[in-house]
Amino acid sequence: MKELSIKETKKMYAGGFSATLVGYVLKGFNFFTDLGRYLGSSIRRIYDNNLCDY
Repeated sequence: MKELSIKETKKMYAGGFSATLVGYVLKGFNFFTDLGRYLGSSIRRIYDNNLCDY
């Protein structure tokens, strides 16, 4: 394996989209959709008076 010089490493750049970035975006999207689902279910249960007694 060839070792890179400092000059060659400075010329390198990463791609705009990586698997890690896409994974974090999808996790964030799933978080907000789950949050909306839970909030909507809670509002519907309160509105319909369908709550559990503890």
